[in-house]
Amino acid sequence: MAFRIDKYVWAVRLAKTRSQAAEIISKGKIKLNGSNAKPSKEVKVGDELQLMKNTAVFTFKIIALLDKRVGPKLVTDYITDTTTEEEFEKFRLYRLAQSQYRDYGTGKPSKKDRRDLDDFLEDW
Repeated sequence: MAFRIDKYVWAVRLAKTRSQAAEIISKGKIKLNGSNAKPSKEVKVGDELQLMKNTAVFTFKIIALLDKRVGPKLVTDYITDTTTEEEFEKFRLYRLAQSQYRDYGTGKPSKKDRRDLDDFLEDW
């Protein structure tokens, strides 16, 4: 049974939609067996997918093919995560560094925040 890489990435929940899966494959953020692939490239059992996320590269091995999208609990029956601990640590450090800036959703600093910052830097 032939299975396209974009459909497989969507089916095992590495992307939310098939169009997003095709987009990230086209941008080169997902590689098949270490090389770039078009979204229509066919995958086989034993192939290796690499997902580039920020600074880390997550690696997955295809165990079995499937014909429709599966629930989150069943994903492990079709794909195995073979990512090294070093890559997980890179991703954790990236997320930690990003969280140190401003809280998500707070927007740009207010006028009062800017004044407080200016006063602080002036006394420095």
